[in-house]
Amino acid sequence: MRLWWWTLVPVVIVLFILLGYGLTSNPKNIPSPLIGKPFPVIEGVDLQGQVVTLGKASSRPGVFNVWASWCVSCRAEHKVLVRGARRYADKVDLVGINYKDEVLDAKAWLGKLGDPYQWSFLDKAGKAGLELGVYGVPETFFVNRDGIIMHKIAGPLTDESLAEGIAMIIR
Repeated sequence: MRLWWWTLVPVVIVLFILLGYGLTSNPKNIPSPLIGKPFPVIEGVDLQGQVVTLGKASSRPGVFNVWASWCVSCRAEHKVLVRGARRYADKVDLVGINYKDEVLDAKAWLGKLGDPYQWSFLDKAGKAGLELGVYGVPETFFVNRDGIIMHKIAGPLTDESLAEGIAMIIR
């Protein structure tokens, strides 16, 4: 009985330490293996059916926002993106990655709520999402002018998190 007790107590203590650490970390700051690496180059089409290349070299920093019309959190963050598009248009490219969505639904959603993106990559099959390690929407990647992913935010953006991410990539 004593051996069982001396085994259980350390296990419970370790679990409480891990729980305490987990409660203090920010769930939006999920480490990505892509941080510090080039944004993947993926060919496809945009919402207008034009052939485009996602991650193509640009002389400007970029904010790549993964979104979908069926995503409730995307609706919550959308007004932040619309404000950000006006505020940061001269500093960064804002590109949408429409994830596992129907073209007509995505176009109607942007028509109703406003289109903050310079263009939206159509990722109907989730190929770009797979390349980026997306596990849910919304997710946003901040890419510097050299095409290197500097930061990622999982979940809806706030005005503050958008400003902080952009500050990282325009330095």
